[in-house]
Amino acid sequence: MAVEVKWTLQALDDIESIAAFIVRDSEYFALIQTEIFFSRAEILETFPLAGRVVPEQAEEVIRELIEGNYRIIYRVVSETRVDILTVHASQRLLSNNPVFKK
Repeated sequence: MAVEVKWTLQALDDIESIAAFIVRDSEYFALIQTEIFFSRAEILETFPLAGRVVPEQAEEVIRELIEGNYRIIYRVVSETRVDILTVHASQRLLSNNPVFKK
């Protein structure tokens, strides 16, 4: 059974911001990095629990895939759906991310 992977507006904005930063040096690598994010998340269509639990959250349903210097953070909504919440630069504190501000 295929799992629906939904990208939130925040996650898409994150990718756009990352690409805008990279494009200052290379349009080619900005495009490649963008494609890598979407390609990496495809594993969730078959294996929604592929990522590890996000240590800072310690909730079984908040998980992440590591891709290079980035964390693709997602929520397992149900057996048939995951929501990509954010794409976060791993060198930055997660507490500064708007998704996790309390």
